[in-house]
Formats: sequence, structure tokens, C-alpha cells
Amino acid sequence: MARPTKCRMVCRFPQTLEFIPTREMDGKKTNRKEPVILTVDEFEAIRLIDKENLSQEQCSQRMQIARTTAQKIYDTARRKLADALVNGLPLRIEGGEYRLCDGRNRFCVMEECFKQEIYRIYQKAKGDSIMRIAVTYEDGQIFQHFGHTEQFKIYDVEDGKIISSEVVSTNGQGHGALAEVLHALQADTLICGGIGGGAQAALASVGIRLYGGVQGDADAAVEALLAGNLAYVPDVQCSHHEGEHHGGNCGGHGGHHHGEGHECRHGHCVD
Repeated sequence: MARPTKCRMVCRFPQTLEFIPTREMDGKKTNRKEPVILTVDEFEAIRLIDKENLSQEQCSQRMQIARTTAQKIYDTARRKLADALVNGLPLRIEGGEYRLCDGRNRFCVMEECFKQEIYRIYQKAKGDSIMRIAVTYEDGQIFQHFGHTEQFKIYDVEDGKIISSEVVSTNGQGHGALAEVLHALQADTLICGGIGGGAQAALASVGIRLYGGVQGDADAAVEALLAGNLAYVPDVQCSHHEGEHHGGNCGGHGGHHHGEGHECRHGHCVD
């Protein structure tokens, strides 16, 4: 029986997820080459060793893995970066076996997470005019189960208008970890369908405003929010989250189970 892969501790989610060579940014996407995929844990190894100038031993301590594992991750990441740079290929960051820091890692509490929180406070204190809205997302629609959303669509808003948007993978993180993903992405607001009380508390703890029980087109919902007429459920709840079954996947949340005859509708569990 194969030994399960140990999740690698990642202090924060990457802020930029895709890099494209300038010669391919001319609007012609038909001949675009397949991107090199750098996993989130590989990105973290590069950040710690090359950016923070840590040793491989220190990197392994931060990521809570063996030094030999950290070395393999780092070597693989360096080869991927070389491939992208030498061959002029797009680079995308996604996937991997990782879990986001929950603020209790002794290294992160003292350094990275502390600096990130100070930066966030500074951004708000200086009156940053950019608002960042996240929506649980699937095929253009608002995905109805927060804890199992595989994607967020992130919208940047300035002066009441959307200035940019992108779709971000959640890598299968669970309820609590999804709040950390949104916090790392510096989201101010979340629009979603059904969401449990624990996830609501996690969002509130990192200062993310919630608009739950929303259905339909994601873009239209954001426009409605900006216009002040979004239909949402202030006391949204999804009680099946309290009795769900958890697996052993990274992020701590696994299969989601409804009892027979139960479904989620408008953010509530109904018979």
C-alpha cells in the first residue's frame, strides 16, 4: 500500500497565479502554448529558499516536511522555472499537496503571517479604494455549496465599477481553509449559496463580509451588489454542514453527504 503524501504547510496563497510571455499578449490566443504548471507547494519552496534566502533545512521546517522532501520539491520547481524561462512558456500556479497556515505555526506567527496582517491593516488604513469581491463559481454560476467550491471568481472593484476579474482554483480546500484562501487573496466580500455556521465564523474572523443564499449568474450578482439590489439571505445557513463526514484530504475536509430526500435550496437545507 502506497504511503500517503503528507500535506506541505504553505504560509500564504500566491497573489499572482499566471505569467504569460509578452509576445503572447497580443490578443492571439489560438497558438498559445500549454503552460508549465508550478504547484503551490513548489511555489512556497521557491519563495522560502530563493526569496527569503532560507536553507533547505529551514525550508523543510517551515513546510513541516522532511529535508529530503523539501529538496525534491525545490529541485522540481527550479526545473519547471527553467523550462518556462528558456522556452518562453506560460507559467501557471495551481494544485499540489498543501495546506494553508492557520496562524498557529510558530514560524508564521512570528514572521510571515504577522507581516501579511500588518500589510492588510496598512492597506485599509491608507484608504485603499479597491474592493475585492469573491464568488463561489462554477460554469458562470454561483456554486451552491461553499465548502465544496472548486473555484472562486475574484472581482476587483474601483469607484463602483469592475476593473478586473479572474478565476482562482481552491485546490479542494475545506470549509475553514477556504476562509484562509480568501483572506490570503485579500477578499473583502463573499457572495455564495449555502454556507454553514462554522464557515461563517471563519469568514467573520478575517473580516470578510458575507452575502449568502444567492443563486444565478455570478457576474450579474456582483453587478447587483454594486447597484445595491442584490437579493441575498442575511441569516443564511446550511445545517447539513454540522453532520457532514470528513475525510483525510489536505485541508481537513472530505466527502459531503446529504441524507436521503434532503437538498440545499436558497442557502437552506430542506426536505
